[in-house]
Amino acid sequence: MKIAYVTVYDVLNQQKWPKTQLGLCQAGYTIAKTLESQSVTLEYIGGLKKKVSLKTRAKWEFYHRFHQKDYYRWAEPLIVQDYNKQVQHQLDKIDYDMILCPENVIPISQLNSQKPIVLWTDAPLCALINFYPYLSNLCQETLQNIYKVEQAALDKCDLVIYTSEWAAQYAMKDYQLNSEKVKVVSFGGNLANNQTLEEIEHQIQFRSSTVCRLLFIGVEWWRKGGDTALKVAEKLNQKGLKTELFIVGCKPRIPPPSPDFVKVLGYINKYTKEGKDKLIQLISSSHFLILPSTAETYGHVLCEANSFGVPCLTTDVGGLSSVIHDNINGKTFSPTANISDYCDYITYYMKHFEAYQALARSAYEEYQSRLNWEVACQTVKTLIDDLV
Repeated sequence: MKIAYVTVYDVLNQQKWPKTQLGLCQAGYTIAKTLESQSVTLEYIGGLKKKVSLKTRAKWEFYHRFHQKDYYRWAEPLIVQDYNKQVQHQLDKIDYDMILCPENVIPISQLNSQKPIVLWTDAPLCALINFYPYLSNLCQETLQNIYKVEQAALDKCDLVIYTSEWAAQYAMKDYQLNSEKVKVVSFGGNLANNQTLEEIEHQIQFRSSTVCRLLFIGVEWWRKGGDTALKVAEKLNQKGLKTELFIVGCKPRIPPPSPDFVKVLGYINKYTKEGKDKLIQLISSSHFLILPSTAETYGHVLCEANSFGVPCLTTDVGGLSSVIHDNINGKTFSPTANISDYCDYITYYMKHFEAYQALARSAYEEYQSRLNWEVACQTVKTLIDDLV
């Protein structure tokens, strides 16, 4: 099977990946390399250039200045058409059996290919409107453009794969998609873990039964629920359970004096050996990853934590409940949960440490069975085999 692998960015040129989309780009790269390891041939279509347009610049100025609304040119028909022309031009030069796009619908919405088209993504764009901050103040024109572009793309697709039931249900409801062409397949983690079961078991056994280490990883402190994580750690210490909170990815403005139990480590680049080794050490030595997000489509970092036998504490929003199953690889809490709800859960497992160790092993088993790229790509490969 030969797949035309369509992305806006250049999958193979990591130096040019947009800094704001490193997770998306890393996922696209890992999917590609995993499929190739499973004897799938890929033809890479990407490295698209965004069309320079005075029209879209003027629209941005108009909506921003006079209406205080956000306008996005990536959803503008003029830009979408140009992206699709670039993709079509590259497709016309190659032989392929089908098209696979591992991101959003923008580069495939207007293709004229007669070959099957498959989309594999974390959520429909419509699900992010008034959910993610950057899509919560849109002008009416951008709103209409997003729905129009996405509807056109999904209608063209022969198979649409989402990473969660939440995303799949959202797309079927908003775009009246036939449920038979919508599937759910989880993504994996973007931090490779080559440790053996014995090494994971040793790390679980080595964790303290008296000092709880919580790990928060996120660039966006507020959206990822960093304030909640801080309050949980503070409350646990007040209740007598010595707790440390390690913060990675950002430098939050914590009112001075900063508590001794908080360790702010800032951004760690996992794409360098030094950064990767540091993250592995931090994750593997933690009891729980805590990510009480207010908005999230998926969580690569949850899969990564599970890969080291670390259970995750997160919120039941977006697609997170498809990643974390209660009391199997962590727990999802209601967005309105009290700080004490988190504390009670953590305290129980720290007091019943054999139960904690069993939960940690179960988290690792979840990663091995469904939250890794090998399993995910093999599942998708099986699904697309039926199309060609």
